[in-house]
Amino acid sequence: MAILSDYEEEKVHKPTTKPSSSSATTKPFSAVLDPSNALGFLERAFEFLARESDLFKSDSVVTDVNALLRTVKEKVEAQERKEKEKIEGNVKAERKVKVEAAPPVGVKVPKEEDARMTDAKDDEKKAHRAPNKGNGLDLEKYSWGQSLQEVTVNVLVPSGTKSRFVVCEIKKNHLKVGLKGQPPIIDGEFFKPVKPDDCYWSLEDQKTISVLLTKQDQMEWWKCLVKGDPEVDTQKVEPESSKLADLDPETRSTVEKMMFDQRQKSMGLPTSDEMQKQDILKKFMAEHPEMDFSRAKMG
Repeated sequence: MAILSDYEEEKVHKPTTKPSSSSATTKPFSAVLDPSNALGFLERAFEFLARESDLFKSDSVVTDVNALLRTVKEKVEAQERKEKEKIEGNVKAERKVKVEAAPPVGVKVPKEEDARMTDAKDDEKKAHRAPNKGNGLDLEKYSWGQSLQEVTVNVLVPSGTKSRFVVCEIKKNHLKVGLKGQPPIIDGEFFKPVKPDDCYWSLEDQKTISVLLTKQDQMEWWKCLVKGDPEVDTQKVEPESSKLADLDPETRSTVEKMMFDQRQKSMGLPTSDEMQKQDILKKFMAEHPEMDFSRAKMG
């Protein structure tokens, strides 16, 4: 018969079983990959492995890690080559389709294709807009006009704007207009150079920034204010008659010649210079009837 005290003592001194290693809590790895600092992420991973494993106690760990890195690198390069070959294959296929679709030499293009080519030419012509009353253009953010000597620019700003808030920088080849603390309204390279010392700006009625620019070349029409903006059709630019009367005789003669040549070109007719060459050739032919001018060109 067992004594109760002996049973309890036996129970108390019974050795406790140690938990197996499989039941130990695994410590998680926590780190965020920064694409610009991938080596930093890798360093933290190695430090974690050094603390929580026996990896770095092995003598061959450096060799093993290098082998692992080479394997990963080879996989990445193989994937990149595969993607590059796929892209090159698509490009070659597109070129082949275009070559097969092109008509053979000497074969007339179908009427539908002719129509598409005509539409493309029409679109190219439309890219050059008809000028406004000031021989410039009215755009979304500003409007501009021109004479042969000057260019005027008007930029609308919120009503009540003070001049101290205006930013206007005029350089030989660059214009910047806007308000302090805001993105520029105009910021680009001039179509042609200006004379900065003869340019100025003013704030009209606290709602319009007015800029006056003096052209460096005062015998040429501008197609646009700053490069990259829509262009005006200079064939349709024509100064007012009253302004022509104010010009000196030499300048007026030059302007009238330009206007005449523009009209002639628009109608497919010879310019004044071409007409002068034709007259000289005709006069020479009349003075030398003994010479053969059958192959002479009048263009």
